[in-house]
This record gives sequence, C-alpha cells and structure tokens, in this order.
Amino acid sequence: MLLSDLTHPNQLHGLTIAELEDVACQIRERHLQVVSTSGGHLGPGLGVVELTIALYQTLDLDVDRVVWDVGHQAYPHKLLTGRFAEFDSLRQQNGVAGYLKRSESTFDHFGAGHASTSISAALGMAVARDKRNEQFKCVAVIGDGALTGGMALEAINHAGHLPNTPLLVVLNDNDMSISPPVGALSSYLNRMRLSPPMQFISDSVQESVKNLPFMGGELPVEFKSLTGSMRRLAVPKVGAVFEELGFTYMGPVDGHDITEMVRTFQAAHKVGGPVLVHVVTTKGKGYPYAEADQVGYHAQSAFDLTTGKSKPSKFPKPPSYSKVFGQTLIKLCEQDSRVVGITAAMATGTGLDLLEKALPNQYIDVGIAEQHAVTLAAGMSCEGMKPVCAIYSTFLQRAYDQLIHDVGIQNLPVTFVLDRAGIVGADGPTHQGQYDISYLRSVPNFTVMAPKNESELQSMLVTCLQHNGPCALRIPRGSGEGVPLMEEGWQPLKIGRGEVLEEGDDLLIVAYGAMVSEASKTAKLLNQLGIRSTVVNARFLRPLDEALIHPLARRIGRVVTMEEGTLSGGFGAAIVESFSDQNLLVPTYRIGIPDQLVHHASPQESKKDLGLTPEQMASRIATHFQIDKNNYSIKSDSSKQQIKG
Repeated sequence: MLLSDLTHPNQLHGLTIAELEDVACQIRERHLQVVSTSGGHLGPGLGVVELTIALYQTLDLDVDRVVWDVGHQAYPHKLLTGRFAEFDSLRQQNGVAGYLKRSESTFDHFGAGHASTSISAALGMAVARDKRNEQFKCVAVIGDGALTGGMALEAINHAGHLPNTPLLVVLNDNDMSISPPVGALSSYLNRMRLSPPMQFISDSVQESVKNLPFMGGELPVEFKSLTGSMRRLAVPKVGAVFEELGFTYMGPVDGHDITEMVRTFQAAHKVGGPVLVHVVTTKGKGYPYAEADQVGYHAQSAFDLTTGKSKPSKFPKPPSYSKVFGQTLIKLCEQDSRVVGITAAMATGTGLDLLEKALPNQYIDVGIAEQHAVTLAAGMSCEGMKPVCAIYSTFLQRAYDQLIHDVGIQNLPVTFVLDRAGIVGADGPTHQGQYDISYLRSVPNFTVMAPKNESELQSMLVTCLQHNGPCALRIPRGSGEGVPLMEEGWQPLKIGRGEVLEEGDDLLIVAYGAMVSEASKTAKLLNQLGIRSTVVNARFLRPLDEALIHPLARRIGRVVTMEEGTLSGGFGAAIVESFSDQNLLVPTYRIGIPDQLVHHASPQESKKDLGLTPEQMASRIATHFQIDKNNYSIKSDSSKQQIKG
C-alpha cells in the first residue's frame, strides 16, 4: 500500500507484516524529506514508526482513543491519519501543527505540548467511558523521559487504584527525552534494559540459534515468540514497580518488531484493568545521524539529508540570548561557587549545556519536573546557595504554586531565567511565552525584569544574583540585537530604575524587554509624521519606575505601552493601574498580544497577524490618537492643545 493512499488508520487492518514494514519505510522517507526541508522534530517520530503502526493495527480509531504524550513524536500518527498530502506545510502558518491539535483532526484525541499529561488524560477518558457504559479502548503513549514528571506518576498511582478500569499505557523507552532523562526511575529502566540476562537472551541466544546448521541463518517466528517469553522471565524485576502499583506489566518488547508488538498489544487489550506495555525503541531510528546524536537531532532546522548538517543561514546572526546567558553564567559560577544552574530537562534549549560542560559540579538537571526544580532551588537558597533556575516561560507555568508558596512568601533569593518568553513561532499555542508577565506580577516579593538586549541581560543576571530576594528575568527566543558584549566586570542595575532612550514632547512610549528596540523603530516612523516621542526602557515590571514614568506621562499627556506578552494583566495593565493609583488620568494605549491564542507560524508572521511590527504599531498609534498623516497633526481627545508638525 502507498502511504499517500492511506486516509484512515483502519486501512492498516489486514495488511501483512511485510506490507506494514513497507509502510514504515515510506513514513520514514516522508518524515525525513519534510523535516530536512522545513525543520521540526526529527528523532522522536523516527523512533516510534513501528510502534505506531503496530498499535493502530490493534485499534479501531473510529471509536478508540489514543493520547500521545507531548506530541512531538506523533508525526507518524499524522501521516497515518490522512495528512500525507499537506505534510509539507508542517509547522508553517495555517499548515499542519507540530503537535497534536483536536481542531486539526478527529484522530487527534487530545492536544498537548507539555510532557507527562497523557496518562491523566487517557484515564479521564476511560473513567468517562465506564460511567457512560460505553465500550472503547483508551491508550496513553508516554516516553521514559516524560515518566519522570510527577504528574505521570500521580496518574499511574490513580489508575492502579482502579482495577476494573481498562487502560493501556505504552511506555516508549528510548532512554531519552530531549536530553538523556535523569532520576532513579530512568536509571532503573536503564539497568533492566542493559542487564546481563536481557542482553544474553536478546543477543547471544538468538545469534547462536541462527547459526545452527539447520536454521540457515534465519529465526522462525515461533522462536522469536519464545525468546520474548524467556526475556520476560529472565528479568522479573523490570515490571515489579508497576505491578506493585496495580498495573499488569508486559515487556520489554522490541519497539521495531511489528509482529511482537501486535501480539503484545492484542494480549494487553484483553486484560480487564490497567496495563503497561514496556516498548524499547531507538530515538532517530533509521537515520544514522539522528541515531548517533539523539540530543542534537531531537529537533532540527532545515538540514542536508546526505550529510546531516544544518543548512547555513544566508545572513550571520548575533549570538542567541540563551547562549549569552549560558556563557555569562559560567563566568559568574567561576567567581562564586555558591552559584548553581538548574534545568528541568532543557539544558540545550536554555544554554545550561554550556555550564554542564564547563562546571558540572555547579549544574543540576532534575528531569521533567518544574515544580521540583523550583522548590529544590528554594531549599538550596535556605542553605546559602545562589540557585539560577533556567526554565522556559511556558514550562514555568507548571510550577506557579511553588513560585508563590515556596519562594515568594518566604522571600528567598532564587533567580529564575525565563527563556522563550514572548512569541516563539512554529511550536504553537502550547509553547508561546505570552503569560509570564501576567502570572509573575502578583507573586509576593518578586523583582521582575526584562532586558532590551543581550548586554543588558548580562547586567540583569548580576543584578539578580546580588539581590537578596527572588528575581525573574525573561529573555526572548533567538538572536540578540548584536550589541557589544563584555567578557566580565558587569555592574548591577539599580532595582526598579528605567532609562530614557529618546526624547520628544508629543508621545511617551514605555516599552518592556524585547519590545524596546521595536519601540525605537516605531518612534522613528512616527517622527516622519512630525510626532516626536520619548522612548523609555522600563527594564523592570516589578517594581515599576514610577518616579521616571509618572512625571513624563503627566507632562506629555499621551502614553503608549509595548510588551511581547498578553495584554490581560500584563505590563501595560501595570502602567495603567499605577496611573490610577496616583489619580493620574492620562490617555494610555496598550500594545501587546490580545486575548487570543497565537498559533504556529514564524515569529515574524505571528507579529504581523497581531499588529506588532513597527509599521503596524505606528499606524495603530496614529489612528488611536487621531494623528492626521496628511497634515501631521494630532487631534487630541484630551484638553491638551493640538500640535502641528
């Protein structure tokens, strides 16, 4: 069967193993062709091709439910559920999403972009099914990395307490998440996977039998089944933990042997309660470069399929904010042994991989456990350490209670560096860092800041580490502004002090973080209309520099705020509230992300859709304050006198 002719996963039913293996080859070919051209997640999907096919052989996807944890490994699922033709549009604006999305397909039963949610969601579906006396199967597919997340363990604990609720959990064990997983559970799985009995049964016995004269170098299907049973008997402790928690355990199963997986899944469906099937796979399977570098090929920009190398950018770019942060933190760690970098399984994405290589004793990876990371840092702070938690803005949402309860209320000096703050692009709404301004504004005792460029980032990091209280520092995704950087000798900023970058009497623009450079560009465009703007780099969200902003607002009479975050409860709202508290009634126009989801597209496309390019913002400001572009006049709504250009 041609993959291009497959429009429904149930069309896999009845195909021979040879035909299914041919479909697997076609999936890998299409997967590699698209991701190498436009970028996307590579290794995760390549590793679960046979798993997906075998699982769908045993399900009726018109009624059965499958929840893929995170979803970045679900490209084969998308190719098997009617999205072959449009797969070229992967992660592009109005194209196929990089993660599962309920609105995209009836076969995307649950959307996700954060790890460790699948078992909870699938169990919820199973409980609802039983309460309505319906009959369908519920499956959660979760990786060993995501299994380190506390939420997954909470769900396992609950499911094991429901012995009469059928639920299949497929553990995709590839010894990887984005980076190698950490923790006792993953170490346990790894020990079992590599245990001598397992290796003996898998390798030595099979090779010996294949070489017997009457075998002709081939293993019959019956012997493969027998070795699978022997393997399970030889390593009884593999499933001990799950059996004790109330699950029926099956495995380990070769995740690239369709026959063995189909047989195992069919048996699992017949069990009347929760079942865990342990499937061992290779991340990046079928593409040698991805198998050899499972971290680097987790996700890739466009690359050359022949060489595996990324395609060079046409234009050289300044270093990324993440890289500048990582390099600066190394210097600060060298100067003070109390400084420790903490990540929640995102070392490469946050720049902490640089610290891990340079100073491993001052680096900690807690796995996919953001809540634990925050409270761990709080505990370390109590004992005089200076922890720096580098976590994506979107992932820190998972630890909001810990920010308040364990850090804020106790006023502990912990530094949080929120990477990927603002619009992040092709990963879509689950990954946009648009909420951190709003959710950090109200956390007690926190000092919250954002740099205008990578040089100011260095100064702010020093400011955080010298401050005797909790601090949060947001940085955007991607390259910096290209400003000169200092190797060391950074000076801290004065807490709560902004700066005036440009002066003008017609308009006050107060910008925060990544929007400062955009504010300056907007001011230049307004200048062409004869409108002279004062541009302020706020630097701090909490505390605001009211001593700077209020007098300027009172004198100029018109204020625009700019932020790359949601407007609801955001930076602009903080400005308006501060005006109201002082009975300062000044017309204020807030520019930022409106109350809507930001879907997958390039960051520039998203900004254009949201009206956040300098040209659009200049036009919006002109319209809002009734600037007549023809005769360069401001027609004021207030009592301020009309100004002519």
